[in-house]
Amino acid sequence: MLDAVDKGYFHSVHLLEDKCKGCVNCIKRCPTEAIRVRDGKAHIIEVRCIDCGECVRNCPNKAKTVLADSMTRLKDYKINVALPAPAVYGQFREGTDPRKVLAALLSIGFDHVIDVAFAADMVARKVREVLERPMEVRPLISSACPAVIRLIQVRFPNLIEHIIPMLSPMRAAANIAKHEFLDKPGAQADQVGIWFITPCPGKVSAINDPEGIEESTITGAIPIAEVYPLIREKLRDDTAISAMVDKLKVGSGLGVGWARSGGENQAIGGSRQIAVDGIHNVIQILEEVERGKLSDIDYIEAQACVGGCVGGVLTVENSFITRRRIRLLASENADDVQHDDLISSALECEDWFRHDKPIEPRPTLKLDDDMAVAIRKMEQMERIVEDLPGLDCGSCGAPNCQALAEDVVRGLATEMDCMFKLRERVTELAGEMMLLAEKVPPAMGHVEKKAEEKHAVGEHSTKPEPEPDK
Repeated sequence: MLDAVDKGYFHSVHLLEDKCKGCVNCIKRCPTEAIRVRDGKAHIIEVRCIDCGECVRNCPNKAKTVLADSMTRLKDYKINVALPAPAVYGQFREGTDPRKVLAALLSIGFDHVIDVAFAADMVARKVREVLERPMEVRPLISSACPAVIRLIQVRFPNLIEHIIPMLSPMRAAANIAKHEFLDKPGAQADQVGIWFITPCPGKVSAINDPEGIEESTITGAIPIAEVYPLIREKLRDDTAISAMVDKLKVGSGLGVGWARSGGENQAIGGSRQIAVDGIHNVIQILEEVERGKLSDIDYIEAQACVGGCVGGVLTVENSFITRRRIRLLASENADDVQHDDLISSALECEDWFRHDKPIEPRPTLKLDDDMAVAIRKMEQMERIVEDLPGLDCGSCGAPNCQALAEDVVRGLATEMDCMFKLRERVTELAGEMMLLAEKVPPAMGHVEKKAEEKHAVGEHSTKPEPEPDK
C-alpha cells in the first residue's frame, strides 16, 4: 500500500509544479472547489479533494498526475493476485473473450486472478434483496464509486445516510481473495499481494484510505494503462494462454456490465432506479435528493466518470467505444453467475457484504472555531460577494467570486486579486494622481504668490527720474 502523503487523507492525485503554467482549467472543473492558483502555480486543498480525476482529465499541460502502484511491486510478494475491474475488458477489440484477458494477466506476472465482475454478480444480488425490503430512507445511493462517496462526504454530508452500506464489487472480490489466500491455516499475509487493476484514481485512494471498512485487504492498485500493453501483447499470440481459459472463473455479462453507466442497475433489476454519470451531473442529482424531489426513486447508480468506469482517466481506449464493447459483452451472457459453495455461503452471510463501520462526513475548512466569529466572517463574505463583479472568470486564482470571498475572509487572498477590482482601484488612483499633480504644497504656493506680487509691482510702478545737475 502506498504511503499517505499528508497528515489527513490519502490522495492519489498530485500536482507536477514544473509542468504547471498557472492556467485556470483545473479550478474551473473541480467539483469541490479544491484547487487555487497562487504565485502562478495550482495548489490543491487536501481536505476538499475527492480524487475524481477531473483535473487530470482537463489539464492541458499534463501537470496533474495519479500516484498509483507499478507492476514492479509484484516482486515484493511470493504470491500475487489480480483483481481486474470489468472496465479492463472494454479496452480490447470487439470479440475478445474476457477469459483470455484473465489468462493474459496470469501470464504477465500474476499467480491468481479473481474476476471483479464475478463479485459484482454477488453484490447485485444483495443490493436487490435490500431494495425489496421496506426502506425508511429513499433513495439509496450506490457505494460502488469512491469518488462519489467522497463527494457526498465533502459537499453533501446530510446524504451520507442514503449511501447503501454495501461493499463495492472491488471490496467483495478482495473478500474472496482473503477467503482463498489469507484465511487458510499457515497463510502468511505479508507474502500475498492483492492488486486491483484500476480505471481511476478514486479507487487508488479508496484502497489506501478506505471508507466503511476497518482495514483494506487490497495491497494496492495498478492502472489499466500500465497492464494494457502487456495484455495486448499476450493476446496477439494466444497459444500460451488458451490452455488456462477453462480453469478460470468469470462473471456473467451482467457483472461485466457494471463497467458502464446503467450496467449496475441492469444487473440489480427493478424499475425505480436511475443512473447518472459524470461528476457534475452527479452533483445535480444529489442536489435534487437534498431538496426531497427524488423520494419516488429507490436507488441511484452514480459514477463520477462520464460513461462509467470505462471513462476513467487511467484507461486507454475512448470511453464511447469501450461502452459499446461492454454492452455487447453484457448481452452475450446476461445470465447470473451460477452458484458454488463460496457464493452460497457468502450470500447467506449478511455481514460478508456490509460495511464494517459507518461512513463519516469529511469536514471542510471552517471559517472559525468560534461560532460568533464564523457568523461575522460569513456576513463579511456576503458583503464581499455583493461588491465583486460576479463573473466567475477565475482570473483571481479561485474558481468563482464566492470562493474568492471565502479566501479573503480566511486571509488567503485580497479583493485586489480580482482583476476588475484591481482595474477599478488603478483607475481611482490614476484620477487621484491627476488631482495631486494640479495641486501645489502650501509653502510653494506662498512663495510663488509673493514673487508674482513683486513682479506686478515692478511693472506698474514709476520711478522718479533723477534731477539734472545744476
